[in-house]
Amino acid sequence: MNINQMELQSLRHLIGSHETSEKKLNFYASQAQDPQVKQMFQQSAQSASQTRQKLLTFLG
Repeated sequence: MNINQMELQSLRHLIGSHETSEKKLNFYASQAQDPQVKQMFQQSAQSASQTRQKLLTFLG
């Protein structure tokens, strides 16, 4: 699959955003006292990671 320069830039931005979100959510999970809140942040971080991995497949 060939992607143009604009699509490449958009992918890079999305991948970076998901990476940042994953890191923040993992940090929030580490700070959470309530087990349900902690789990929610962990699940959201995992989802961000999975989405980032799927986006990376478009790069090569």
